[in-house]
Amino acid sequence: MTALTVVEPGPLTTVQDFGRPGQAALGIGRSGACDRGAHRLANALVGNHPTLATLEVTFGGLEVTTDSDVMVATSGARCSGRFPHLSPFLLPAGETLALGMPAAGLRTYVAFRGGIDVDPVLGSRATDVLAGLGPKVPQAGDVLPVGTTDRPLPNVDVAPVPEPTGERMVLPVRPGPRRDWFDDEAWALLLSQTYTVDPESNRVGVRLVGEPLSRTREGELSSEGMLRGAIQVPPSGLPVLFLADHPVTGGYPVIGYVEDEDVDRCAQLRPGQEVAFSASRSAAVTGVVTGVVTGVVTGVVTDT
Repeated sequence: MTALTVVEPGPLTTVQDFGRPGQAALGIGRSGACDRGAHRLANALVGNHPTLATLEVTFGGLEVTTDSDVMVATSGARCSGRFPHLSPFLLPAGETLALGMPAAGLRTYVAFRGGIDVDPVLGSRATDVLAGLGPKVPQAGDVLPVGTTDRPLPNVDVAPVPEPTGERMVLPVRPGPRRDWFDDEAWALLLSQTYTVDPESNRVGVRLVGEPLSRTREGELSSEGMLRGAIQVPPSGLPVLFLADHPVTGGYPVIGYVEDEDVDRCAQLRPGQEVAFSASRSAAVTGVVTGVVTGVVTGVVTDT
């Protein structure tokens, strides 16, 4: 079995797969890769089944070495360095894979052929930073096992998919279950202003800075189930857009939801980047990203 040694973990590197679905009633969130499409694509490029675990690298900085030759691919945020991106390559035994800082985007997914084969916790190898479930966050000196697979390598040199940019991101949003806690003026403000991403954002959620939204109702709200993509408004009036490690329940009103397929894009938002919400869907952006990624993955892997 191939072993990876972590030389430098960077600001935050975690092991991720598709998480733990269907256990919210037990108080266990799904977690998993923040950018599911990038995770799936990295696995596809090295011939892995999409459920195998990758490394989710936040803002670059990861350095690992391997004790035997292994096929590797990166997707998501393009990090500086001498290795290709969106293209499978061989990492020779003893050589160091070093990821620099990405020029745009936030999270990079690194797939090793055979997958990161740490012990699963409750059926998943995903690290949930909020709940403290799953593999521990890798530190310098840690050794991570890589599994094996009999699946064929894809005949793909480069995946021609759109990459994250630092441009203002516009996200389609639909009213949430507590839209009635806000008047039309607050809803219009949500859709008209441009927010910036707070540096305190993490895998739990993207914190947004802008003009606060005012409630029309006061008092406490009983805790309710929360989903990925929920836009929750705490007493500060500044929205929080939930990502993969969101809490299972929450007591602040959810004014709206970002469409599920667009939450992957939110995983690439970095501090200081501008974000706006729109009530209308941009079919062009969603269609291009989904269509191209599906085209690369189809025929390479079969999700079960």
